[in-house]
Order: sequence, then C-alpha cells, then structure tokens
Amino acid sequence: MEAHGGSIAGPAEAAEAAHAAAATLVGAGREGDDPQRAACLVRLVEDVGLDTLADLWAQRPARSLPGVLWRLYVLRAWVWRAPSVAAREYAEGMRTAEVQHVVAGMAEPPGPDEVRDLADQILSGLFTGDLAVALERAAAFCRVVAIGRTAGAVELGTADENADEAHALTRSAASMMTMADDLTASAGLHRSGALH
Repeated sequence: MEAHGGSIAGPAEAAEAAHAAAATLVGAGREGDDPQRAACLVRLVEDVGLDTLADLWAQRPARSLPGVLWRLYVLRAWVWRAPSVAAREYAEGMRTAEVQHVVAGMAEPPGPDEVRDLADQILSGLFTGDLAVALERAAAFCRVVAIGRTAGAVELGTADENADEAHALTRSAASMMTMADDLTASAGLHRSGALH
C-alpha cells in the first residue's frame, strides 16, 4: 500500500507481492546454516500475526509457494492452539495409517508436546532441509489427522444430539485430506522446479 501511495494494490500486484514475499522468506531461511534464523521463521506467526499472513498468502493457489506457506503456518498455528486435540486425532489415525505415520516422523506416543515439536520440525524443514520432504511429512501428518477425525465422527454416530458435531468433523477431515493432497502435489512441483 505504501508503494502505491496508500492505495490498495490490484490483483496482479497483490499476487506478485505474495509470490515474491514467499520466495524471499524461503530463500532467507535457506541462506547459510543459521538454526536461529530458521527458528525465527518458524515462529513468524507469533511476530506478525496470522491475519497478516492471511492478507498476503491465503488467496494464493494451494499448489504454489505462498499457498504452501499459508497452509503450513495455519497447520502449525492449529497444532499450537489445540495440541491435545491434534495429539488425540493423530493417535487415533495412526492406528490405521501406519505408513503415513512413519512418513510424518512423529515421536511415540504422540502427545501435545510431540505434535508441537513435529509441527515445528516440518516448518523448519522448509528452511533447513529438503523442501519436498518437509511437504511430504506435512501431507502425511494431515492424512493421519484426517483419518483420526473421521474415526471420531464415526464414533459420534448419527444420533440427533451428535449429528452436527459429526458432520463438522467429517467436513474438517475432508478439508485436511485436501490439504494433504495439495502438499503432496506441491512436493512434486518443487522437485520438478515448478513450485513458485
């Protein structure tokens, strides 16, 4: 807005700024070998707020670098806000999603501290490790949680007093599975040099 004299940037300029900011952030994190810088970038939401990141990245395609960053920061924020829920859903899902559990790399047994640590490790992997592997780990985590949520919805059943909550869990599980698919596709795009 400052560059435009206080006016709101147009859609093309906003998209360009989102992609440039995402590339700059990942580039800064991958520059050199500074664990403190990576840790600072992992905690970016605490410094600038989720609303700021939403303004910048939430409207970008899911299979783009800013879209990936938005989803990973939202995922981390959820895990840190509700670690007991995340741990419970993950523990339920890992019973049937053993391969995805291994890919995610969760410590056992998965408790609140373990899910927080994993969320930070995954986001840190964007800056210090193989970006595609970090995305695949995040996708695996999402799949395990989605399976756990679905199991929770089934357990609630379709009784009238539980129907709304069961439907909400089912929709949320489907959204988590969609995020997993987008993260997996984005890992492939990164490997082919097409994630921008």
